[in-house]
Amino acid sequence: MAILVTAGRTALAIAVHDSPLHMAWGTGSAGWDTTPVAEPLNATALVAELGRRALNTCEYVVADVAGAIVLPSGSWTVSGSPTNNLHIKTIFDYADASTGIVRELGLFLGSVISGSVPGTQHYYQPGDLTSAGTLVSLQRFSKFTRSSILRQSFEFVLTF
Repeated sequence: MAILVTAGRTALAIAVHDSPLHMAWGTGSAGWDTTPVAEPLNATALVAELGRRALNTCEYVVADVAGAIVLPSGSWTVSGSPTNNLHIKTIFDYADASTGIVRELGLFLGSVISGSVPGTQHYYQPGDLTSAGTLVSLQRFSKFTRSSILRQSFEFVLTF
């Protein structure tokens, strides 16, 4: 059986790193509040997308117990050269879905924004897209209600 070696995993990370990436959030399903449902491996979209933003950070990292990037998955340090680990971070602004309920988060590769959307716009609703792109990562969590007085950030390390 063939395996995907570290150099191949790094090549995939490079391809993702060098592509347009957007973080999307959605309301998901109210049924998840009482019965959590695992993320399906065959998902291609969020259940109910609210909107998306380009990433604030997409950088190569290495595991490091003394690293400055501290996440539930461990501590990480930024790498000066490509690795098979990408640190992904998005900060949603105050007005983004300012009263929405959020239960799901997805990382999309290759989203295409409609040409009619102003270049100064940075938060995109589903109608602003000509192509949603490819869902690369999916996370579901306990619901929270957005507030217009908070910026909401999400970050994780995606390992290939």
